[in-house]
Amino acid sequence: MCAALCYRMGPGGIGNGMSAIGAVTAAARALLRLLAVALLAITLLAISVPAVAAPALAPHLGVASCGGTTCHGRQEATGPRVRQNELLVWQDPTSLRGAHYRAWSLLKLPRAQAIGRRIGIADVSASAECVNCHGDPAPVRGPQWRQADGVGCEACHGGAGRWLASHAAVGASHADNVSKGMWDMAQPSARANLCLDCHFGSAKPGQFVSHRAMAAGHPRLSFELDLFTALQSHHDEDGDYAARKGVAGGIKVWLVGQALAVQRALTLLPARTAGPFPEFTLFDCRSCHRTFSDDPAVPLVARRNDWRPIAPGQPVWNDENLLVLIAAAQVVAPGEAKQLQAQSRGFHLAMASDRAAAAKAAAALAASAGRLAARFERARFDRATNFALLDAVLAGSAGAWTDYQGGAQAVMAADTLLAALVNAGAVDRGAAAALRPDLDRAYAAAKDANRWQPEAQRAALASIATKVRALR
Repeated sequence: MCAALCYRMGPGGIGNGMSAIGAVTAAARALLRLLAVALLAITLLAISVPAVAAPALAPHLGVASCGGTTCHGRQEATGPRVRQNELLVWQDPTSLRGAHYRAWSLLKLPRAQAIGRRIGIADVSASAECVNCHGDPAPVRGPQWRQADGVGCEACHGGAGRWLASHAAVGASHADNVSKGMWDMAQPSARANLCLDCHFGSAKPGQFVSHRAMAAGHPRLSFELDLFTALQSHHDEDGDYAARKGVAGGIKVWLVGQALAVQRALTLLPARTAGPFPEFTLFDCRSCHRTFSDDPAVPLVARRNDWRPIAPGQPVWNDENLLVLIAAAQVVAPGEAKQLQAQSRGFHLAMASDRAAAAKAAAALAASAGRLAARFERARFDRATNFALLDAVLAGSAGAWTDYQGGAQAVMAADTLLAALVNAGAVDRGAAAALRPDLDRAYAAAKDANRWQPEAQRAALASIATKVRALR
């Protein structure tokens, strides 16, 4: 899901951007809590580690090696270049910014242990199938490395054995640090691939949350790079940061994340399909898990979606990111968008025919998504493009949001795109705040997956689109 203005961490609650469009509602918090569960319950892996990543056996020295008061362990953000209280923020016991720190301790809770027992794991806190997600899967561990630290610094920044001593030296550059093995998380594609390893899965053994695990009680997974970046932001993207690393911006991060999420899911289809059934984790949960009744007075909950040429009764591929990607591509890359939409329809049709045809169609669609990710990362997004993206998602693609998972992506996209316009100075914060009631209605419609209200959400999103057009 996309990073919302109301989710930007900062003083006064959940967000520096809160002043732009108002406070976080209970509905928005509920939606975020669902995502936060997934944030803590998925795989921290190493399959698509960016090309600039450290060598496979780079030593992981542990969180304590980063925690000195002259480094990242201050009690207040008083550092001259970086906050230097990053460790304190990461260890926050209550906010979502402390989610990575709490990841391993969750495995000690009764619910996690019960899930493990249902799938034959005696102790999930000691099982590689789980701790590789809820901790740092360090290949080589220094004396200060601790499993109980959860998803520590080096899980996201790479083993520090070759760059810890030099990365803050006078004259050291970000490029120097990357050359010594620090992972370049300033690059959206590098960040997306690493986060997807955790928050979606990979093809490596034991590195994927299967339908079997979900049947035992594991939460559903969902991925949106800009939101995850906001939730785990321990740094300020100020002028000094921009000079050292550059700032991609929310629109670019969001687009690259959507494209690479599509590519990852499609790549996993053949790798994770065995036996007579496909891996149902990759499908839309609620196309099967929905309410049923023999009472003719109970309204039907199945809905037709013209974006998918599939017959009733066919399991629906989870295309939440794909639908957003198609909508965005129509603005940023119209030629590629037509091909993407044709490939999407071909893929859905192939899924109903045979496995070989589905794998071939998935490979073609994955390649297109990868090319779009590369194009997005090179692109610059101006004011007109930002407005057009918002209109394309909210109005031009309104018919796509028939299902909960896609609808959740849409409302998060609305908030992210509006935040980008505000942060770029293209929309006044007061004008953006006036849109808060419509956003609240959209969040309320998606508050509970079991009470999904697509018509109410589409109406709220359409109202936002109309009001935003008047701000151009």
